[in-house]
Amino acid sequence: MNQPSSPFSKQQLLPQEEKLEVLRQKGELFIGIPKESQYQEKRICLTPDAVSAITAHGHRVLIESGAGEGASFSDLDYTQAGAEITRDTKKIFGCPIILKVEPPTLAEIDLINPQSTLISALQIKTQQKEYFETLAKKRITAIAFEYIRDEDGSYPAVRSLSEIAGISSVLIASEIMAASEGNGLMFGSISGVPPVEVVILGAGTVGEFAARSALGLGANVKIFDNSITKLRKIQSHLGRPLYTSTLQPKNLSKALRRCDVAIGAVRGKDRAPVLVSSQMVENMKKGAVIIDVSIDMGGCFETSELTSHKKPTYQKYGVIHYAVPNIPARYPKTASISISNIFTPYLLKIGEDGGLENSLRYDKGLRNGLYMYHGILSNHTVGEWFGMKSSDINFLIF
Repeated sequence: MNQPSSPFSKQQLLPQEEKLEVLRQKGELFIGIPKESQYQEKRICLTPDAVSAITAHGHRVLIESGAGEGASFSDLDYTQAGAEITRDTKKIFGCPIILKVEPPTLAEIDLINPQSTLISALQIKTQQKEYFETLAKKRITAIAFEYIRDEDGSYPAVRSLSEIAGISSVLIASEIMAASEGNGLMFGSISGVPPVEVVILGAGTVGEFAARSALGLGANVKIFDNSITKLRKIQSHLGRPLYTSTLQPKNLSKALRRCDVAIGAVRGKDRAPVLVSSQMVENMKKGAVIIDVSIDMGGCFETSELTSHKKPTYQKYGVIHYAVPNIPARYPKTASISISNIFTPYLLKIGEDGGLENSLRYDKGLRNGLYMYHGILSNHTVGEWFGMKSSDINFLIF
């Protein structure tokens, strides 16, 4: 007797893998922005416009009263943008996501709830081992915004602040020269008057934007760097031929003797290399100005000593030195808008992806900024620097 034919094939009757649809669910973010406690730090991570965009997507933003005042943003500006304002610092640090410009102090970390997320600068040169140990105890996930990478492999926060530092260095030099202590020269192409001579050490982002500003003000610019590629790139970006040289002592000494302004914008791995000796500074014109932008990494002039925004200059060998480490903080509104432009898309993306965990899986650039994952140190550089054990983030997340 014939068996009735089955409506299913033999293959279909075998146990199959279950296919589940995995959806990225949107997550509601609750972001806390404390008032910066660091001396002379007036910047804030999000502008009212950024807060407006974030709250429009259903997220909550809690801001400490007066946090935006240094950057000329009032509490009213933020409440109108949809933020909540509080005077309670504990409440701010109790938010699941904390957004800061400067890294938190140990006292501030104590206020953070376990398993929270911290997004701020890391400033590895100013940190101590205890900072990471305290974050680890609280199992905090921490991201350093200066390590976040863009799709093209660049560091958007570092580039943005370097652009500000480059332009500022020229504006500050022109102010110092015009002041009573300066030599009374003015940047600008005045008919019949020789232009101001500017020497720039370093052809990176700071050097490029310093050169752009100096040229725009009519100065004569000479750029020194040991990378021919960088020198070639800077000429192409500025769209004009200008004096470029490798760091040969003879050429550099000659240029420094004749210059009115010298800008140091060279960075090293652990410390900025000292390119200008005391002897070279002694041979410079009296009343010439040195702006050492590299001072946060030790400075590239031998005569550089750390100064502050309150007392930014001092004289050595008759040469005026400006060596403030945090130049962008001099222009807190511009710097805040710039930082905010970087943060906002990332925060919206984290919300779209359903939280930071998912974003870290999908976004390699954001993952690059991660240095602490649920209390586990995940940045190899930090681990080496402080003699701590670090784990590969790719093994922790996937």
